[in-house]
Amino acid sequence: MDRNEAKAYVQELVARASAAQKIAEGYDQARVNELCAAVAWECCKEDFRRAAAKMLVEESRMGREQDKFNKILNKVKGVWRDMKDEISVGIVETDVEKQIVKYIKPVGVIAALIPITNGEATPCVKALWALKSRNAIIMSPHPRGKKTLQYVTEYIRAVLKKYGAPEDLVMCVEPEMFAIEVTHELMAQCDYIAATGGTPMVRVAYSSGTPAVGVGTGNVVTYVDTSADLKDAAHKIMLSKTFDNATSCSSENEIVVHEAIYDEFIKAMEAEGGYLVKEDSPEKEIIIKTMWPKWHEDHNNHDLTRDLIAKTAPEMCKAMGLKAPEDVKFIMVEENGGIGKDYPLTGEKLSVIATLIKCKSFEDAMDKMEACLNYMGNGHSCGIHTKNDEQVDKLARRMTVSRIMVNQPQSLSNSGSWGNGMRSTMTLGCGTWGYNSTSDNVTWKHFVNYTVVSKPIEAIIPPDEELFPEYIRNK
Repeated sequence: MDRNEAKAYVQELVARASAAQKIAEGYDQARVNELCAAVAWECCKEDFRRAAAKMLVEESRMGREQDKFNKILNKVKGVWRDMKDEISVGIVETDVEKQIVKYIKPVGVIAALIPITNGEATPCVKALWALKSRNAIIMSPHPRGKKTLQYVTEYIRAVLKKYGAPEDLVMCVEPEMFAIEVTHELMAQCDYIAATGGTPMVRVAYSSGTPAVGVGTGNVVTYVDTSADLKDAAHKIMLSKTFDNATSCSSENEIVVHEAIYDEFIKAMEAEGGYLVKEDSPEKEIIIKTMWPKWHEDHNNHDLTRDLIAKTAPEMCKAMGLKAPEDVKFIMVEENGGIGKDYPLTGEKLSVIATLIKCKSFEDAMDKMEACLNYMGNGHSCGIHTKNDEQVDKLARRMTVSRIMVNQPQSLSNSGSWGNGMRSTMTLGCGTWGYNSTSDNVTWKHFVNYTVVSKPIEAIIPPDEELFPEYIRNK
């Protein structure tokens, strides 16, 4: 598709979305909530979730159908729970003393980039955010998720039609019209961009000239302390590492383990279905060559073998010739030679491979965690398994990450879960550390503008003695 064709196609989509958004802008809070509740309820239905999950696994050749089936339910319900009673129309804040009143406004038409890793739940969540904030949304798929996105979009549009709302509040690029040129035009012509996906596309979004909110690269590292409940830590890491075959950018990629409990922890992980590849094993080199085929020629090239992303452990072991048990759930690889581009196992793997790094102390652990994040994933997340709150405080003060999970399965927690207070999301901001505009768990509140009305108050200028007491006393 040439640029002119892409431009004309997107212009038509944006015009339709803009007309629908103007109608939604006139909705009151009750109407907004009615539509959000209806879409959330319908997206939680079993038949829809099963169809979307099955379709994406077949189309993308990634992940697990049952995990995607469950993911849609948990994320949609969690997002609706968080937003249900929040005000998104009219006055959202009044400060009587300062005579300030704040009004909330939609941004217009949102261009949303949908990742292949979470192409089943992300469209549902972003559609809910758009509806809650009275915006229209046009979603652009990953090439291997085009049919799934169209299915989810048409399903939501049918709900809107049923409730008498403009269907064009939720749209997507049609599979037969998808092209990179269309995605670029969409980002250029819409009012706002919500970019969830790979780092290159997110950076394109930020450089498009259109205001954007996006995410950074994941490479989550977690520390297991001597005080940790090792059986509990191993079980939670297994749950997180194997969920949807590690499609999540929040999956534990490196596990830093104190040397005093290292062997015991390995046994706990093996009991959870882990297969250990030791430091000096020939299998380690096989994994590196298979996962990063171009790395040996160029240590700056950490492109992963796409056919091995988000596969089951048995599938990976068979492809690489590893002699793991048939019931293996995940793979552990020791890496104590170093951290960084010369050690690709210390980067993001998007697979059920976890790298084990031994440390001598908590300070040493933080050094190694920091090195992993500086190599890849700065700003995203890290975790810790400990009973020592002082360690949690030290870690939080030092690590340049936007979220730290304590004694939790990382990928099942940092984007919000029923067992913690994190906002439920499918888009994790990584702050300026990850070249993002926010470090929040992105929600509908990132899809709005505010108008502040200020009225005059009595002008009171405080005396210097009140503003600068220390300086006044030391004259």
